[in-house]
Amino acid sequence: MLAGRKYWRQFSKLDRVNAIKDALQIFADSNRSNRLFLCVIKKSIASPADPIELAFEQLSSRFDHFLMRLHRNGDTQRGIIIFDKSTYETTIQNLASDFRTIGHSWGVIRNLAEVPLFIDSKASRLTQLADLVAYAAFRMYEKSDDQFFPLIQHRIDQEGGIQHGLFELIV
Repeated sequence: MLAGRKYWRQFSKLDRVNAIKDALQIFADSNRSNRLFLCVIKKSIASPADPIELAFEQLSSRFDHFLMRLHRNGDTQRGIIIFDKSTYETTIQNLASDFRTIGHSWGVIRNLAEVPLFIDSKASRLTQLADLVAYAAFRMYEKSDDQFFPLIQHRIDQEGGIQHGLFELIV
């Protein structure tokens, strides 16, 4: 959107920036139970570990812990992780199965209803919104551009003043 490719070429840069902000504001203003989970990983620092595997382990375990916190407070739920279509689908599906049976670095995933689902973002507005959230984080961390991320930063999962929904490996 921001670069003005394809459909977005017809709009001025200011209009494209405002469209991104408007979409992110929808998430920012959504039900307060909606939480954000992010992994920001610099590939060179993660090496030799696979950054995709590291990110999925972090995201899935943090989401599972969020669901456990809800359960402890009497709100038992199961979660579903949804990805944009990717060449990593088989890897992530295998990791998810392992995390549910063998476990990950901190235990076993207990609260996911299903293996991760993969959806083409062109067919899903929710996945398009997730892409914009990821883009806002990318612009913040990679380009030092803070025009988008502060809109949604308050939605990062936290409890008791401790932020649980953000993993950073960027030193």
